[in-house]
Amino acid sequence: MKKKIDAFGDASIKVPFIIPEITKNDKNAVLNALNSRLLTDGPKLRKFESIFAKFTGAKFAVGVSNGTAALHLSLKALGIGNGSEVIIPDITFVATASSVLLTGATPVLVDVDEDLNISIPSIKKSITSKTKAIIPVHFAGKSCKIKEIASIARKNHIAIIEDCAHAIGARVNSKHVGTFGQSGCFSFYPTKNFTTIEGGMVITNSKNIADFVRSARNHGISKTLASRFSGGKPWDYDIENPGYNYRLDEIRASLGINQIKRVKKMNLLRKKAANYYTKKLGNVNGIVVPDKSIGTEHVHHLYVIRITRKYSITRDMLFQKLLKSGIRTSVHYKPLHMFTTFKKTAKVFGSLSNSKDAYSQILSLPIYPSISKKQQDLVISNIKKYRADKNIG
Repeated sequence: MKKKIDAFGDASIKVPFIIPEITKNDKNAVLNALNSRLLTDGPKLRKFESIFAKFTGAKFAVGVSNGTAALHLSLKALGIGNGSEVIIPDITFVATASSVLLTGATPVLVDVDEDLNISIPSIKKSITSKTKAIIPVHFAGKSCKIKEIASIARKNHIAIIEDCAHAIGARVNSKHVGTFGQSGCFSFYPTKNFTTIEGGMVITNSKNIADFVRSARNHGISKTLASRFSGGKPWDYDIENPGYNYRLDEIRASLGINQIKRVKKMNLLRKKAANYYTKKLGNVNGIVVPDKSIGTEHVHHLYVIRITRKYSITRDMLFQKLLKSGIRTSVHYKPLHMFTTFKKTAKVFGSLSNSKDAYSQILSLPIYPSISKKQQDLVISNIKKYRADKNIG
């Protein structure tokens, strides 16, 4: 019987959209964590945080339950709440906006550039007296123009919280993303460049922010679980500020320790796959492949092409034809301004013309470390099948 490789059990799928890289060592690490007596707030978490801080070059790393929690607690640590405005790109996952709403602040949706990263002119024009922070997203694994954004923020006394959910390993002139602002927020969801199944991390060079996040992730409790039981009365702790159950447990931390050891290798395999797509699709009439920027390290969380009017069929038609051929693709993302909840709660700045144009064209192709050249060739041949000029490419 042929093994199903699709996460949803569809035997017709030949190229899944994503396959998480879970090894035998990863499974053993999880089993070892399960065999320990302390399953949360323990030494594995401390070790994972230490490794992650060293990897990114940040002074502090604090593990949390997911990327949304990382964003939420970073905003709370900066005192952002009712009456504040936070600038975010219109094309990003909903969590970027939801985390702002959770604080009581208002997300301000601004346009993106051609590479789908946040637009610098839109940031400048959308700043008001209520603007307290910018959340730039390093979209698809490519850094946004973070140095320019940092300069704008300094001049206007605005905080930066970097959304690095796509960008573990991405650097700008050797400096890791997430270290340009007050904090950087990471997600370890199964589709990301490495995974703890669910999980996230806040990195920062501020002890105050790190201390706040460390306490707030655990209901605001002032002591670790180990310190409470190492002497004295385990129930005798203080809560200075109310917090949340945003903990990262020992099981997921153990998986993270294993995965981060391989992330450079996994990112190189993603880069190899991305370069192959670019080589084969770069001259196809009607297809626009991702560009590269000098001085930035792209980690290719996503490989997003544009299907322009020069192509023979629309994006949605190509999506359906690829699916019928056993190839899963997706769109990242439906713009935030189109969601019912953000129509009621967010502030839209400008026409969002780039965002709207991009949404009708973008398509994310399958990319992951284990994707084979045979699978990529199937994707490429099907895209070329419908090109407007079959003498090109």
